[in-house]
Amino acid sequence: MTMTTAVEKTNLLGMPKAKLEAFFESMGEKRFRATQVLQWMHQRGADDFDQMTNMSKALREKLKLVAEVRGPEVVYDETSKDGTRKWVMRMDSGNSVETVLIPDGERGTLCVSSQIGCSLDCTFCSTGKRGFNRNLTAAEIIGQVWVARKAFMPFEPNGDRPITNVVMMGMGEPLLNFDNVVDAMNLMMEDLAYGISKRRVTVSTSGVIPALDRLGEVSDVSLAISLHAPNDELRNQLVPLNRKYPIADLLAATRRYLSGLPDKRKATIEYTVIENMNDQPEHAHELAVVLRGLPCKINLIPFNPFPESDFRRPSMNATRRFQKILNEAGYITTIRTTRGDDIDAACGQLVGRVDDRTKRSQRYIPVQQMTP
Repeated sequence: MTMTTAVEKTNLLGMPKAKLEAFFESMGEKRFRATQVLQWMHQRGADDFDQMTNMSKALREKLKLVAEVRGPEVVYDETSKDGTRKWVMRMDSGNSVETVLIPDGERGTLCVSSQIGCSLDCTFCSTGKRGFNRNLTAAEIIGQVWVARKAFMPFEPNGDRPITNVVMMGMGEPLLNFDNVVDAMNLMMEDLAYGISKRRVTVSTSGVIPALDRLGEVSDVSLAISLHAPNDELRNQLVPLNRKYPIADLLAATRRYLSGLPDKRKATIEYTVIENMNDQPEHAHELAVVLRGLPCKINLIPFNPFPESDFRRPSMNATRRFQKILNEAGYITTIRTTRGDDIDAACGQLVGRVDDRTKRSQRYIPVQQMTP
């Protein structure tokens, strides 16, 4: 009796051009096949090799044996009253992540996840309270862009683009999943795929300094720093990673990254404003001093409540007072409009479904479970 073993197929969705060219060469095929497949997958939304009609039937049959084009499974798709759209996507492990599209006039910003859960434990973020399961693959990261783009079918290679900006600010710390995030961002910027400008692809980090320095060697995407405090004592409470990589070192690494870019660009400083925690005038004055000399703009994010947190959202007066101090100190400072909070799609509210390997989630009892 002959036993056959199923071949594990390679998901081509997460391969940037160079890796896809190497894949076709390993099959004894010409490198230009990568260009054809990239366009079929990302510009036309094809997930069936039979759709790729500019390749021979023999090659298509050959690909079916060893490869696939497979995006994440959508298990939830909801649009907020303000137009924000959220997808929950199930990954191979059964866990799920969340992806959010925020429309703003002619611009559409897609917030993409990089990990299932988050290995950090920032106290103001709902994702961190769910613990951590694993890194997403490059196919799972770019698959979120692919799914969101397919939601606006039909694909038109030269037509309007519903996704003009991508921010790696969803679930997870992107720089702790370095290689897969870089591959996915390369596909976002690839002209044969999504063709998004490097100025409009932004990676956000809480401050993984060695990875940030490494990023400067291989990429020139835009940068956002998840700061949230003007001094180490306070940031140690809000962002535990600060104990390893304190503010002065993080801002020095930010300067190094910006200095290596081929154009003059500013970092975005993300600052979640929390009532009676980091929202006082003295915090704003201190932040203005700490950031002096750094090419940056500041994005104030009023805290978005979630069950496991006792933090409170600041008053709009307090947030505007904070903004005024920074503006007067010479910083371009904006207040992020809360979008999608009615479907839990606002900043800091993304949770997905995480089989927590860290067991961190067991330490947090939702407030509603404690209420009689």
